Amino acid sequence: MAYTGKENLEVVTGAESLSTYTFHTEAAQHYFCSNCGIYTHHIPRINPDAFGVNVGCIDGIDMDALGEIAVNDGNNHPMDQKS
Repeated sequence: MAYTGKENLEVVTGAESLSTYTFHTEAAQHYFCSNCGIYTHHIPRINPDAFGVNVGCIDGIDMDALGEIAVNDGNNHPMDQKS
């Protein structure tokens, strides 16, 4: 996933196939393909003026060339930690 400002993201094909889901606080909006189920992008609750983009959905990106990629556990979001 990479982050960018909303003004930098344009869905050029397939917008009619995108569906949205929210959970927990319903502040974040997660988009996925209603045909194949792949997560494409989201609006994060920590910064609603940005998009988190699944770089694997971008034509021309070689995921193997990116090296080691950190994995985030979606069940344990840092903002959900109780103090």
